[in-house]
Amino acid sequence: MKTLLIRAEDKNIWERRSTLVPSDLETIHGQVQIKSYIEKSDKRFFSEAAFIRAGAESCTGMEQGDIVFGVKEIPEEKILDNKVYLYFSHTIKGQQENMPMLQRIIDSGSTLIDYEKITDAQGRRKVFFGPFAGDAGAIDILWLLGEKWQKAGISTPFAEVKQALHYESVEDAKEKLSRIGTTLKENGFPEETGPVFIGILGYGNVSKGAQHIFECFPHEYVAPEELISFAQSGQAKNNKIYLTVFKEEHLVAHKENKNFQLQDYYDHPENYQSQFKQYLPYITILVNATYWETRYPKFVTWENLNELFSREANPRLSAIADITCDVNGSVECNVKSTGSGMPAYRVFPLQGTTEDGHVGDGIILLAVDNLPAELPKDASEFFSRNLTPFVPGIMTADFTKPLNESGLPEEIKRAVIVYNGKLTEDFEYLKEALSR
Repeated sequence: MKTLLIRAEDKNIWERRSTLVPSDLETIHGQVQIKSYIEKSDKRFFSEAAFIRAGAESCTGMEQGDIVFGVKEIPEEKILDNKVYLYFSHTIKGQQENMPMLQRIIDSGSTLIDYEKITDAQGRRKVFFGPFAGDAGAIDILWLLGEKWQKAGISTPFAEVKQALHYESVEDAKEKLSRIGTTLKENGFPEETGPVFIGILGYGNVSKGAQHIFECFPHEYVAPEELISFAQSGQAKNNKIYLTVFKEEHLVAHKENKNFQLQDYYDHPENYQSQFKQYLPYITILVNATYWETRYPKFVTWENLNELFSREANPRLSAIADITCDVNGSVECNVKSTGSGMPAYRVFPLQGTTEDGHVGDGIILLAVDNLPAELPKDASEFFSRNLTPFVPGIMTADFTKPLNESGLPEEIKRAVIVYNGKLTEDFEYLKEALSR
């Protein structure tokens, strides 16, 4: 009988999520004959007792598990031999900081399944933390900016917003934010802040999560094509916020002025360049919720920001929530990721420098790389609900056979980066990153 183990997360003190929740573990026990273990944790949102009631036994360490379910990267020194590991490895882009961990997986003769690559035949992800990074990122950037303005002597309704981890759930946050929205409608923003414009890069699950939070306030959507003229017209009011969602066609343009074609951009990003800087002067809060790889143009560069702050004495741009959190990526001034204890730093465009903390001069930059952890209940339940249908197939698979004969669900096969100590065919490109 195979054993399933839910590991204790140890990347940071804020990680309270679990890939499986007690109610779903109980369902799995009813579907397949397994023994399950819950590794002791002093911070997991769901209690050890709840998992034990669902059929698990408590344990210390990962030795008891044949198949280990985690959330974040497992420290290299904790990886045991001949196990099956499921977690977000952050290796598929060849991230150098995680190559020693990947090498240890290989050397241990283990199997690595990455949730990020669990997809259907059309390439659509099947197991993810939903919109909760967007929810938490939107809440946090409002909280940070509210505090920044408050410390500068500017009182706004945003000062009543708390960090996402202080709300019991997304619904709890929305209820309280809606009350703050009533205050905004009645009192408005002070003249010092001007009308508040929020620009959101991307339109997927993360973007939608952020939009749902912003929609708790009186709001109006402004199309990207109309943003500049509307902001310049003086028609914007101080008792609502203005939201603009940008798609790829607004972010980049063909270098030879050819018509934008989305598939051509995906296939040949080297032929495109960012055109987003034209919008920067009209945005108060910038939210980055796009998927990005190094082959794509950077959307906001240090040069863009320097140009803006050199031209204007008091630019509108006050805060950036880089929810995607690609360090030195599509938002170039994101120079490091942060944790929930110190979630932001300030960016100084003229100097090209940053400084920890969100109070004082400079643009606030939120760069927490595991934002869903700030909403552990909702995020875990959503993730577990998506993962659970695949667990019986994972538990009954025969890992002694070749991958294609193992019996793993097709969606899971696509996510196998290492199989019994060897990179699978789709991920052999990682050999180059491993050899650096």
